[in-house]
Amino acid sequence: MTAGLFGHSQPLIQEALISTIHTTGLNLSGTTKLEAQHAALLCSRFHLSRIRFTNSGTEANLHALQAVKRFTGKRKVVVFGGGYHGACFSFPEDQPAENCVDRHEWIVAEYNDVADAKRVIEKSGDVAAVLVEGMQGHGPCIVGTREFLHQVQESARDVGAVFILDEVMTSRLAPGGLQQLLGLTPDLTTLGKYLGGGISFGAFGGREDIMSVYDPRETTALAHSGTFNNNTLGMAAGYTGMAQIYTPDVSIEFNKMGDRLREELQKISQGTKMTVTGLGTIVGIHFLEDGKKELRSWRDRRDEAEVRELFWFEMLEDGFWLTKRGSIAVILGTPWTELERFVGCVQRFLSRHESSVRL
Repeated sequence: MTAGLFGHSQPLIQEALISTIHTTGLNLSGTTKLEAQHAALLCSRFHLSRIRFTNSGTEANLHALQAVKRFTGKRKVVVFGGGYHGACFSFPEDQPAENCVDRHEWIVAEYNDVADAKRVIEKSGDVAAVLVEGMQGHGPCIVGTREFLHQVQESARDVGAVFILDEVMTSRLAPGGLQQLLGLTPDLTTLGKYLGGGISFGAFGGREDIMSVYDPRETTALAHSGTFNNNTLGMAAGYTGMAQIYTPDVSIEFNKMGDRLREELQKISQGTKMTVTGLGTIVGIHFLEDGKKELRSWRDRRDEAEVRELFWFEMLEDGFWLTKRGSIAVILGTPWTELERFVGCVQRFLSRHESSVRL
């Protein structure tokens, strides 16, 4: 899980939590110094003019979308097939999931299709926002091309729509998130997962003029309530994690190790149905009928579901837990020797089941 970046018992985070319980309290239901310092740090790291906290990435996207609908006076939102922006913002193929809210307000375009993105955004009309992941997490780990993501940004700006980059999963890929790696400048960014130091967390932020729709000093401001939005434990653990542990230098080196892991897995997958995708320390492992090595969208994925499930069970027996869909998020502090052991286990799996995985 990408939320588990710090593991389950990081000593500095443990100390911060215990200290906060003793010196501050569990929850004060009001603004605290802890909230202000974490907000300042995140604004600096991700180049945000303003930020607001929530309890999850789902809530972050919900409130960001409500902000842009008020700001633009429009309702439609362009998203991309295969995208996932939270429990009630899911687009498994080319339409909203059954439990997706406001189902009539979504326009679903093709991920990694430059021409389709340009056409849909610029020709649809009444578009309040374009919401996209730089790497689709539910894919798992289908990476957006630089050309595609910059076209999304450009087309959104051309029609006056707000460009929202969902970095709930990908912000860990560089000191300033995936947007830093790709040179993107979103109007709003949504965040979550590890940024609460292991405590429930979400956030959204960006341009001051858009975020001002929540300014409580204005009589027409939108409400943004939430008892635990700025809970003291999440603020303390998150700040400690970012200020003392996952510093910019650590982030860079950690993701280099992740790139090395992915490259090793890609080497051993040659000639098999196994495909390895991802960026940095977030990796996706697929078993596909055609063994296609480059995945541009959900349409390229023809899963061998039984092999994928067998892989999950056998990796579990070897001491490695990954999601059943094949997503891996490396935990900070994992030694390279353990990742080498994982590569060895995967290689032995491919050998044991050669008749099922060879092309």
